[in-house]
Amino acid sequence: MPLKIVTWNVNSVRLRADQVARFVAEQQPDVLCLQEIKCQPDQFPGAAFAEMGLPHIRISGQKGWHGVAIASRLPLSDAPDMAACREGHARCVSAMVAGVEVQNFYIPAGGDIPDRALNPKFDHKLDFVERLTRGFQQRDPRRPLVVAGDLNIAPGENDVWNHRYMSKIVSHTPQEIEALDAMARSLGFIDAIRADTPPEQKLFSWWSYRAADFRASNRGLRLDHLWISPGLESARVRGSGRVHDDVRGWERPSDHAPVSMMLNL
Repeated sequence: MPLKIVTWNVNSVRLRADQVARFVAEQQPDVLCLQEIKCQPDQFPGAAFAEMGLPHIRISGQKGWHGVAIASRLPLSDAPDMAACREGHARCVSAMVAGVEVQNFYIPAGGDIPDRALNPKFDHKLDFVERLTRGFQQRDPRRPLVVAGDLNIAPGENDVWNHRYMSKIVSHTPQEIEALDAMARSLGFIDAIRADTPPEQKLFSWWSYRAADFRASNRGLRLDHLWISPGLESARVRGSGRVHDDVRGWERPSDHAPVSMMLNL
């Protein structure tokens, strides 16, 4: 059975419900993981998602900030709750779909100063990743598990527009890269999008609103990720991982583009 999974920091689900509907109609995802929905559960446009063919929804919402959701064509059931946010923000949501556990995260951005002692936001970010790492270390790598979301870290040299410059900027500092690498190693995760892209190729999923033409500037970062546990490696459809950067060029877009992969269960 094919299962197409998408992650997308939509930057307000109510503001961009029409764009989500267009994307769903064009790309036909089976599971859509959203971040920064920026609404409480009772404000989520569930009827619009049902019309899109994604009637099964799990939501962790918060008024005006953060918020994550999973919308699916297939029924959802409970999955372990990895509530890793020490501040109690709505940054984690999970579900089981077709026998696969999906964990959807919106990791904190971390502020501007890459110093845990001087910047509580940066400490919060690394603490969030460390809590997830400890949780995954207790898991069986053979179990089918997908980690999706805006992890707010670009791990590789070619996941940023300028490695040397960005190494001093929050999102690509050595501390963050080391923390995310430890999380990946905790269960032997496969980075499904990078696995389908030559390592020397630049690959971004986020571009700042500051550039009038994001393609011409192309100062992007790969902040949005889809990882799979070793138990799903045989189900991964090679070559299916991609960033839908055309969506970033739509009118009034999110600053993040959707990212997708396909499994064959």
